Amino acid sequence: MGKKILIVDDSKTIRQQVSFTLAKGGFEVIEAEDGKDGIEKLKANTDVALVISDVNMPNMNGLEMVEAIKAAGSYSHINIIMLTTEGTPELIERAKAAGAKGWLVKPFKPEQLVAAATKLAG
Repeated sequence: MGKKILIVDDSKTIRQQVSFTLAKGGFEVIEAEDGKDGIEKLKANTDVALVISDVNMPNMNGLEMVEAIKAAGSYSHINIIMLTTEGTPELIERAKAAGAKGWLVKPFKPEQLVAAATKLAG
């Protein structure tokens, strides 16, 4: 199995699509349903190589989760890609400032997602 990627999205359908795409690309995938769940999954899986996260989610949104991951010393090295329906320059700048390394807009192209994951998973 390849590198481990954490998918964080409140939509089960999106998580399944992303998981399927990445699994076909040779990655191992873990799923979380919001930012809080994402942080918990990271704590339980110290070998995660990449996080792919939605922005708009309940409990803890994607930007808050990025900030929390980057603030935690033990996870701050993990690359994060935002995968969202939103593409406003302000939001992209906020995500980059928080520590996100990439931004993909839904609906995503499978080959783009796999290429980005391959590049950023190290």
